[in-house]
Amino acid sequence: MLRRALILAMLLPMDATADGNGPWPGYLRLHTETRGFLLGRPASPRPTPDGRAVLFLRAGPRSPEQSLYEFEIATGKTRELCTPKQLLKGALEHLSAAEKARRERMRQAARGFTFFDVSDDGALVLVALSGRLYTVARPGGAVAELSTGETPVEDPRFSPDGKRIAYVRDHDLYTYELATRKETRLTRSLHPRIESGRAEFVAQEEMNRFSGYWWSPDSSQLAFEEADSRLVETFHLVDVAHPEAEPHAVPYPRPGKTNVTVRLGVIAATGGEASWIKWDSGRLPYLTSVVWRDQGPLTLVVMDRNQRTLEVLAADPGTGATRLLLVEQDDAWLNLDQSTPRWLPGGSAFLWSSERDGVRTLEVRARGGELLRVLGRNAGYVKLVHVDAQAGQVYFIGSLEPTELHLARIAIDGGTVEWLTRDPGEHDAVFGRGHPVWVETAHTLDSMPKATVHTVGADGKPREAGELPSVAESPPFLPQAILTRTGDESWRVSIIRPRSFQADRKYPVVLDVYGGPHHRHVTRTMAQGLLRQWIADHGFIVVSVDGRGTPQRGRTWERAIRGDFAGVTLDDQAAALKALGKSHPELDLDRVGAFGWSFGGYMAALAVLRRPDLFKVGVAGAPVVDWLDYDTFYTERYLGLPERNAEAYRKSSLLTYAASLSRPLLLIHGTSDDNVYFSHTLKLAQALLRAGKPFDLLPLPGLTHMVPDPVIKEQIYARIVGTLSQALKP
Repeated sequence: MLRRALILAMLLPMDATADGNGPWPGYLRLHTETRGFLLGRPASPRPTPDGRAVLFLRAGPRSPEQSLYEFEIATGKTRELCTPKQLLKGALEHLSAAEKARRERMRQAARGFTFFDVSDDGALVLVALSGRLYTVARPGGAVAELSTGETPVEDPRFSPDGKRIAYVRDHDLYTYELATRKETRLTRSLHPRIESGRAEFVAQEEMNRFSGYWWSPDSSQLAFEEADSRLVETFHLVDVAHPEAEPHAVPYPRPGKTNVTVRLGVIAATGGEASWIKWDSGRLPYLTSVVWRDQGPLTLVVMDRNQRTLEVLAADPGTGATRLLLVEQDDAWLNLDQSTPRWLPGGSAFLWSSERDGVRTLEVRARGGELLRVLGRNAGYVKLVHVDAQAGQVYFIGSLEPTELHLARIAIDGGTVEWLTRDPGEHDAVFGRGHPVWVETAHTLDSMPKATVHTVGADGKPREAGELPSVAESPPFLPQAILTRTGDESWRVSIIRPRSFQADRKYPVVLDVYGGPHHRHVTRTMAQGLLRQWIADHGFIVVSVDGRGTPQRGRTWERAIRGDFAGVTLDDQAAALKALGKSHPELDLDRVGAFGWSFGGYMAALAVLRRPDLFKVGVAGAPVVDWLDYDTFYTERYLGLPERNAEAYRKSSLLTYAASLSRPLLLIHGTSDDNVYFSHTLKLAQALLRAGKPFDLLPLPGLTHMVPDPVIKEQIYARIVGTLSQALKP
């Protein structure tokens, strides 16, 4: 049934507010209940191996509980394969602490089915719910529960031959044989702080590696990570609203302190003694990725703690010996690309990407690691998405403009890049194995995400085969976003004015800021502009800036922040605002505020502490306050080791500037945040209190770094706008 806001959206022009002036009535509740109008849209699409169908997850328009669906390419018909209600039979979904942490690392806020796997023959689909495993047969849809013991399973995946499933339970790695319904425990942890088959915290949070085991191509063995955190400092997560509850102890490696010790083992899928892969782990302690598929050798990528040297190694599973394939070095730091290395079928060569020439490019390398050719040198390579060996082509995501992402392909033998998407926006693609079928998800400035299915015809040309159906509600208005560039540095900026904008007026400015590495805050996407438009409709002009340190602008641009988070990052935000003020007289630079979350929260607090001449108010959500308290892999990449770069940590800490606060500051933080711990905000609060500086604090009891609760999120944004309005008087 359509709700009031959507009825109004149908009756009124898209460029008008419901009351003719100001924010859309009830919009914030509408936005939070629909998760920004993303609920009900297809998620996690995956073409089946036979190229005939696409499997995907989808929730209701106002429910985060996802079910499993199948889209038949030939007919365009969609059917529901399995639902959480069907499996739970009235029971409530239960998540283990490990699964909750894993979903937090993946920024996964959905419920029900959040993951599925498909056997290589396409006959079975694997789903997990409440720590239990189920297979769904195709095409009939018969569901079978697997008997996997009492404790919850984590990260389940089929073997390549589809006969077994591997997963983690408690601290160990298991396999399950489908024919005999037999579970086999492969490893036996001797201590609760030694885990096998599970990626350690920094791998999940910072390396974008979420698994800790890998099947061999012939399904007979598994490589697995053993992570020993016994010497790592222990943090305790306490539910402050429930002091009777036991604290949850987690190993958390801080800069300059002991990291998790990782080694890589190989074990038979039926059990037995593990053999261990040998490399110079004292010099190269980080296991950043492992690849073992497509007839290629067991391949691992390892990195030194300074993150300036990386080696790609091929390993012999029997002897544990490794041979060097290539070395990457950078005098600042090396970025990771988890889509490479990718071995070509037959193992004769592999694909790799490198930034050694100043921009990231895709390379073809021989089996021994020798460079054969560079593919699409000026294509703005971002990640590899598919290899079509039969057609001799590779598909990748590239970017010629940092506010956009596009799908492209090029011959493995080299040649001209063919761009497959052209509409300005962000395009991503997921391919099936064995057939050139893919699902393109497109985000543009004037449309919410749309998932379309594509195939390749006999002439080699792509064609659209249908659209995965959405049941999502539509936003009641279109964000009035202007994307442009400004200043000598050609900063990419987004400007959103009130929909009741009058050209002869001046408006206070709200800087919606992130400003940190590995994230672009200025993109040609509608979804990103919705809340910004709602804020703007309170009488602000909302501006976002991607300055130096952000990705997709080349090596020099990104590494300008080395050794100092508080310098170039904030200087670029301020300079871009000043430049915009000259070309956009409607911006009142005497009334500027900043708000952000995570690194953006750090930047918002930094803005009022270091530049009170420009920023009159700040709202900092989950800010990193003292970088000595954040994790090793992220922080040391940019600031180095504390014992060698103490000044970098002093300059970058908000505590250094706390006594200079002279503007209103609202701090917001989840008390159960296991990424940026609540202690960060408490440290800043203590420093401000001792300095006699007034501030406001909004704790979020029991919440983590994400805030999926729509009621709480609604209240947070109401407080944000209230704080900005009180200081800037729109």
